[in-house]
Amino acid sequence: QVQLVESGGGLVQAGGSLRLSCAASGRTFSSYAMGWFRQAPGKEREFVAQISWSGGSTHYADSVKGRFTIVRDNAKNTVYLQMNSLKPEDTAVYYCNANSPVVITTGNFGSWGQGTQVTVSS
Repeated sequence: QVQLVESGGGLVQAGGSLRLSCAASGRTFSSYAMGWFRQAPGKEREFVAQISWSGGSTHYADSVKGRFTIVRDNAKNTVYLQMNSLKPEDTAVYYCNANSPVVITTGNFGSWGQGTQVTVSS
């Protein structure tokens, strides 16, 4: 198991940007694929983005493709989600996920952080 702590959420106007960070504890961070999920009020948690253990492969939900970028720094045990051109529908609690060997985009697999709130005003 790996412990995850998200940060970087906040309130931003539509069209703005935010960068979320997820810091992981443990010396095996580089062996995990990492992902970001989000849950809006009254909705189920949904997949946003994932990155392979090496950072060489990424995958995005269609709703964020071209606007969000996931990157990782294995030396810092941290994964980031750069969010640009934010829309009100991006408002949600964003969760970091670690799983091996890949992130499972549905269900409840791996380790999860406590979440960070992102609110986009129109």
